[in-house]
Amino acid sequence: MKRVQTWSRRLNESRYALVLIGVASFLETLILPIPIELVLVPFMLANRRRIWLIAAVTTLGCLLGALVGYGFGALLFGSVGHWLVETFGWQSAYHSFSQQFDRNGFWAIVSIGITPIPFQIAMLAAGVAGYPIGLFLLAAAIARGLRYFGLALLVAIFGQRALTLWKNHSKTVGIVLLVAIVLIFVLMRYLSASS
Repeated sequence: MKRVQTWSRRLNESRYALVLIGVASFLETLILPIPIELVLVPFMLANRRRIWLIAAVTTLGCLLGALVGYGFGALLFGSVGHWLVETFGWQSAYHSFSQQFDRNGFWAIVSIGITPIPFQIAMLAAGVAGYPIGLFLLAAAIARGLRYFGLALLVAIFGQRALTLWKNHSKTVGIVLLVAIVLIFVLMRYLSASS
């Protein structure tokens, strides 16, 4: 945690801070096990006039990383993708998500993107399945946009308390958003079946 705080302070002093946030988001999406929110909240607090731009850059970095992860799944799952799943111990989560993905592709991607489950699993599964890349990016943009712009909104409303709120309630917020998405999905299925 101390390293994250040191890195966050250095980031804040850099004139390339937005580029570094984008790169950090890209790397976190692919392989870094440290949630970027730990760096984002202090950075947003120090740059409150630019929090929406920071959220946009973070989302863009994530989408670029998601494209690379999708490519790993589509082209290299037998070597690189399989290695990632095994190295980070995602076998169970990958198997579970693959079953959910087979039934509800788009909404499965959205749901995993807003919860604390590693998003790498969704990227690899979508690539392996040959899921349409446009729909994959749309689902990723919705999920990660909700996450990063929601965090910016939290910082805008609560200021310094945002970091504490995020640490204490991020899983609860993810679960509430997941339930809301499931309810929307069920409602859309019901409406399309009744028409």
